[in-house]
Amino acid sequence: MIRGRAWQEEWPLKVPFVISRSARTHVTVVVAEITDGYHTGVGECQPNSRYGETPDAVVAALNDLLDGGVPSREEVRSLESMAARNALDCALWDLRAKREGQSVWALTGRTMPPRQLTAFTLSVGTPSEMVAAAESAAEDGKRMLKLKLAGEGDDDRVLAVRRAAPSATLIADANEAWDEQMLRAYMPAMAEAGLALLEQPLPAGRDAALKTADRRVPICADESCHTASDLAGLRGKYDMVNIKLDKAGGLTPALELEAAARKHGMAVMVGCMLGTSLAMAPGLVVAAGSDIADLDGSLLLSRDRDHKISVEDSCFLTGFSPELWG
Repeated sequence: MIRGRAWQEEWPLKVPFVISRSARTHVTVVVAEITDGYHTGVGECQPNSRYGETPDAVVAALNDLLDGGVPSREEVRSLESMAARNALDCALWDLRAKREGQSVWALTGRTMPPRQLTAFTLSVGTPSEMVAAAESAAEDGKRMLKLKLAGEGDDDRVLAVRRAAPSATLIADANEAWDEQMLRAYMPAMAEAGLALLEQPLPAGRDAALKTADRRVPICADESCHTASDLAGLRGKYDMVNIKLDKAGGLTPALELEAAARKHGMAVMVGCMLGTSLAMAPGLVVAAGSDIADLDGSLLLSRDRDHKISVEDSCFLTGFSPELWG
């Protein structure tokens, strides 16, 4: 008999994680589990307060649905919370892989790259604080740094880190913290710093000014893009989309978004929320077809699951055991 359940877990971070709208010292994730008595599939999500999600509500929604047995894909898509959809969609993929004796890589027709470079995120702080964090990351072998920004003074932050890490690939994420005046004022500094991309400088829904922005730095949609249905509204404003499974609603819609973005001529980044290796593993499947991967969520934790993603040279993800997922 198919049975399912969901619960929440708390995982501490190595250092506080600070972005433009929040700061935290731990992350609360939700795990969904489905078993047929022989095989068990699991998936993890991180409910996001930005979208009105809470761990308690996500656990309740999942347990209500799982109480009726194994849900269909249509029932998964009926869940209001995209994070809840993600945990359940990934659990269903894991269960299918175990039942069929194949990896999710095989089921999706993809191959895990031997070494997947991931960005490493630096919390927003003063220029000197971010320089210190960048220098520490560089000493640890991190090759691509993602700088969290916050609005006022972001030009100083980015240029200071560039001076401290001249050979690193830099990307930056403003998390909707800029206004149109900042956009005009700061884009020259972003270009001077040689950013590989800038994520979501303006708030979602108030980003029309991007159509006439300085395009020397590619602009990536994050909060403005959740699923493939959002792509039509991004035309002329964004060069790239950041696919996050917790925003897309799982691996299934994430793969749909990736294919649709390519048809729209857009580059693809695969990102993540904070979480354990269980949350990062499905993202690696999407990352196999991406231009940039930012799947460092588990690297920011002070501890991880027993079966975790392997990491080489501090910045390359090199795969995971089927005992973790997939």
